[in-house]
Amino acid sequence: MNGTKHEHDEDAAAALRQTSLRVTKQRVAVLDAVRDHPHADTETVIRSVRESLPAVSHQAVYDSLHTLTEVGLLRCIKPSGSVARYERRIGDNHHHLVCRSCSLIVDVDCTIGQAPCLTPSHDAGFVIDQAEVTFWGMCPDCTAAGAQLTGDDQFSAV
Repeated sequence: MNGTKHEHDEDAAAALRQTSLRVTKQRVAVLDAVRDHPHADTETVIRSVRESLPAVSHQAVYDSLHTLTEVGLLRCIKPSGSVARYERRIGDNHHHLVCRSCSLIVDVDCTIGQAPCLTPSHDAGFVIDQAEVTFWGMCPDCTAAGAQLTGDDQFSAV
């Protein structure tokens, strides 16, 4: 029974218990939705959660996203010109590739050593623990389709 819905629910419940959060159906469903839809916006998460919990409110999903991000079970990314996106990939210093045409977001591993993989020219006295890098361009499908690379196209197909 490898990879069943029940096993995923148990993984989500265990993750919640490790943070001392109460295990609720909404939180488990939100964690599962973000796992199933990496880089999902809030509306996508709500639609996914409602597949298993049809009566869940927008506010319950928003609250769960906020709480799960706050305790580090989700990561919120905000590419320029886009709504907030959520992912379960946490605990590493990965970055993102974003297609200017179709808005596809792809994870890309940090290329140099431990976090942060980039060192600023001047740290202004900060103790830096993370670097957030977004690479912008065109995905292979949009490039093959001949989409134009313009700033106006950013997230037009979200």
